[in-house]
Amino acid sequence: MGFYDIYKEHEQRLSSEGRETDRYKKLYDLLSPQTPASLERMAEKAHALTLQHFGRAVQLYTPLYLSNYCDNACVYCGFNRNADIPRRKLTLGEVEEEARVISSTGLRHVLILTGGSREESPLSYITECVRVLNGYFSSISIEVYELTEEEYAHLVSEGVDGVTIYQEVYNEEIYGRVHPSGPKSDYRFRLDAPERAARAGMRCVNIGALLGLAPWRREAFFTALHAEYLQDHFTDTEISVSVPRIRPQNTGFKPACSVSDRNIVQMMLALRIFLPRVGITLSTRESASLRENLLPLGVTRMSAGSTTTVGGRIASGSGEPGQFEISDTRDVKHIREVLAEKGYQAVLKDWVGA
Repeated sequence: MGFYDIYKEHEQRLSSEGRETDRYKKLYDLLSPQTPASLERMAEKAHALTLQHFGRAVQLYTPLYLSNYCDNACVYCGFNRNADIPRRKLTLGEVEEEARVISSTGLRHVLILTGGSREESPLSYITECVRVLNGYFSSISIEVYELTEEEYAHLVSEGVDGVTIYQEVYNEEIYGRVHPSGPKSDYRFRLDAPERAARAGMRCVNIGALLGLAPWRREAFFTALHAEYLQDHFTDTEISVSVPRIRPQNTGFKPACSVSDRNIVQMMLALRIFLPRVGITLSTRESASLRENLLPLGVTRMSAGSTTTVGGRIASGSGEPGQFEISDTRDVKHIREVLAEKGYQAVLKDWVGA
């Protein structure tokens, strides 16, 4: 049974009965409305589990946007094919310039991103960029369009060790509405991508739902189920979860569902208690104050010095819109100082490839 079958089984159960089996009652209860006292008890348990499994280490990384060309019409994305924005992709020389700027901060983990265009950002282009970046970073992750298992395996052979891919929304009907056309409209191919990446040998696989597209409790439930499935089937792969909320972008899209700071807190606590070994990523989509307050509750990975613009570090002031607005604009040095003040170790490099 693949994860799609598991997803359909639980979707039907939740829709028809409104409750879960004994095996998942714990998760269901953790995501149910809580009193302040209950949340406090959850926070204490989540903090203890995080210290037990991860200590006080927080890995830092930064995104590097290679291209904003896209063939998809995702209604919530500033790079969607209908957006009236300048389109471009970095030359290999510009990729190296960006790499120099990022590596000068001490970071050795980078996440490269492209829009969803195979024609403008083919696998060959991504491969060439990875070969440049190998000279600067010990860990390279990708957040690109969905690939086949063979394509993921090729990138592993070139030095890529991580994949971030959000399902966006774990509701097939809503998924169809917010992805009306383009290759990404294939729900099943998107859903199976993390499993293909893990089978191909990726060391790290990071998943998540884009919070705001559907009721957050159901999204959190299915995100946890997906992460558990991957942990159970790929024991040598590090599985992590992100909790990204929709941010303002040039399309003017408004989230259908509200997701408050309190909701984010409860989702993180539930994930940590239900899956003690799962990594939890909190990006610069969230404010500086919220990120600092959530540190003790399960965060193991944070972005720093982020930009969502293609070539944003070497072409600052160009006026080009990014994929979305970031909230925490602090640089890497500042984030490292804050972590140290709070008793945490900023991990800039924790992996050296073979």
